[in-house]
Amino acid sequence: MSAQTVAAPVRRQRGVNLEKWGWLFMRGSGVVLVVLIFGHLFINLMVGEGIHALDFAFIAGKFASPFWQWWDVLMLWLALIHGANGMRTIVNDYVTNTTARRVLIWALGLAAALLILLGTLVVFTFDPCLGVTESSTLWDTCQAAAN
Repeated sequence: MSAQTVAAPVRRQRGVNLEKWGWLFMRGSGVVLVVLIFGHLFINLMVGEGIHALDFAFIAGKFASPFWQWWDVLMLWLALIHGANGMRTIVNDYVTNTTARRVLIWALGLAAALLILLGTLVVFTFDPCLGVTESSTLWDTCQAAAN
């Protein structure tokens, strides 16, 4: 009879498991995005006059409300982070060159950050009267809002 050698149990590394948190974020953000997107579509396409009401004034009216501003910004943030995280996973799975992987992941992060910044600025700084002249159909509305 011979003695068998049993390997010592492998200890887990201590610290934050970013892949686990990324996986959990994808599931949670996916559920929240379904609610946000279908709510967005329902309000824009089915309530009131439906698709026929979609015009500049409709969007200006929505962006005048902090509720809809935050709804759209949350949808934007979650969609971009969710998409960038999904693309990061694909890059990690299929790009074998370490340098190329690092460059692509940085490019994804920068693109997502830039789009989040620009989209947030558009939503919170939207002014429907910016650049309206006396010949515009919005002139009377903007004059009434200014008083």
